[in-house]
Amino acid sequence: MRKLIFCLALLIPVLSFGQLADSTQRLVHVRGAVNFRDVGGYKTTDGRQVKWNRVFRSASIQGLTPSDMDTLRAKHIYTVIDFRGKQESAQAPDRLLPNTDYLLSPAGSDDGMMSKEQMSKMFKGEGFLEDFYGKGGIKYFGERYRPLFQKLLAMNDTTAMLYHCTGGRDRTGMATALFLYTLGVPRQTINEDFTASNTYLRPMMGKMMKPMAEHTGMSVEQLNKKMELRPELLDIFFDALKTEYGSVEAFMQKELGIGESETSILKKKYTI
Repeated sequence: MRKLIFCLALLIPVLSFGQLADSTQRLVHVRGAVNFRDVGGYKTTDGRQVKWNRVFRSASIQGLTPSDMDTLRAKHIYTVIDFRGKQESAQAPDRLLPNTDYLLSPAGSDDGMMSKEQMSKMFKGEGFLEDFYGKGGIKYFGERYRPLFQKLLAMNDTTAMLYHCTGGRDRTGMATALFLYTLGVPRQTINEDFTASNTYLRPMMGKMMKPMAEHTGMSVEQLNKKMELRPELLDIFFDALKTEYGSVEAFMQKELGIGESETSILKKKYTI
């Protein structure tokens, strides 16, 4: 399970064409990061809308440029949650605004490096991604995402939050799915936001896939297929929570400290 994280951070999917219709507003155009987007704007089942400019998701932000920092400043992003492992984050430290409330939340993230042989064996096998979202990952979900939701509860109304991992797709994707689910966003919309990473991360294809294909002896096409984000992965994620805890809400209450009253607070803070 832990060894899987490093490979997920390196392998970026490019097959899905889940580009959202509102991408011109949702995608934050920065030079030094990819898959940086606003989580706002989505409609909820009770007719409300997730607020724009409050919560953002991204891939690694160690490469942000001075102009990118101006963008963070303009968007008041002074809270950052990092889902990477300790070694993973140390090798590529975040670029942050002064006085940013930064928190590393590394539960389940691999702090070691895999050999070419280990990577090749894993990717030639079956079901590693499904295991990451389900049975193999369930023991980490509470510890990983509790800090995020506690910060969401505590954050004032004049600042914004950014959370990220390395590719901004798996650990970050599950975090976004939980956040939008809590606010009452329909699963279809959550799925579309999740699979949109396939499109937003496409520019990294040449840099990532070719050397990985050489390491594993697999074709780029085979690796793309293995790593493509699909709605079924979120089904596995939510089903794992239901199997382990009885319901997603029970997981939220027990592991994240988000019960009915906290859910109500989050809806008031992050929807209009």
